[in-house]
Amino acid sequence: MRTIRLGRTNAHVPAISLGTWGHGGPRVTDSGASVGWSGHDDAQAREALLAAHRAGITHWDTADAYGDGHAEELIGTMWNDVPRDEIFIATKVGYIFGPANRAYEPRFMREQAERSLQNMRTDVLDLYYFHHSDFGPNDEWLDPALEVMHRLRDEGKVRFIGLSAWNASRLMRVIERIDPDVVQPYRNLVDDDYESSGLKAWVDAHDLGVAFFSPLKHGLLLGKYEHPVTFEEGDFRSTVGDFRDADAIGRYRAAAAAMRERFASHPEPVLHAVTGALLTGNPTACVLLGQRNPRQVAAAASVGEALSAEDAAWVRAQYNSGRG
Repeated sequence: MRTIRLGRTNAHVPAISLGTWGHGGPRVTDSGASVGWSGHDDAQAREALLAAHRAGITHWDTADAYGDGHAEELIGTMWNDVPRDEIFIATKVGYIFGPANRAYEPRFMREQAERSLQNMRTDVLDLYYFHHSDFGPNDEWLDPALEVMHRLRDEGKVRFIGLSAWNASRLMRVIERIDPDVVQPYRNLVDDDYESSGLKAWVDAHDLGVAFFSPLKHGLLLGKYEHPVTFEEGDFRSTVGDFRDADAIGRYRAAAAAMRERFASHPEPVLHAVTGALLTGNPTACVLLGQRNPRQVAAAASVGEALSAEDAAWVRAQYNSGRG
């Protein structure tokens, strides 16, 4: 597995890193939102983590909200089989509300940090993200939350500070005040404001690390769905309109077929194309792939090379052809 320097952290992590959103299983929030993934199996997830370590996939990304701590707890069961000091652990805080019924309340942030440490049976979080960029109507929660982060870092419980967001423009609104070491934006070939938002320019200018999440658009870009599909309550994919859109599914299947033809010599031509295009021109970036079983780990371990600029442009054009 090719490694990259994760920006100014100077940590070296695999270009394809492991996301554990799916390890939390299905979940419905108190407000009725489906935010998890169906199809999870604890034993398979543990096998995936073990296989990932063996394959050199040693950056594991999780969050306290994934199964209300369950994904973190699974990681915490691994240290009899995997040396803790060989894994770069990233987790997040912000999606679970405490007694104040809002994000980033300082006392609850501290409690959640301690809970994450306990869940994963570790003394330090290598990377601790603000899970989203909503710090109140006028960002009034930002400074107190940042103070908690800085104290955790000063105490040696957190090594590096991260900032994540579904929308890179929202991330850019607070990036200067937070000055994160690593950013985690939502990015794939069809949902991509990484450059237009100014985030890429900021990353390059400040030598930040980057971890792109949901690079497969939740699996859609692999072209494996033949017809519209529905998911059970608790599965985030039930909220994604393209799963119910026959035209969108057809476009993704056609694009994936084109990838298999152009990159036929690669063992995972579609995965190679859709991840490699995101890595092109981004030397401090990795891609987070959900890996819930050893088969997915094996596929992930076979990719991670950036495409040429020419190939990346072609791949992007195929996936965006025919969009309204």
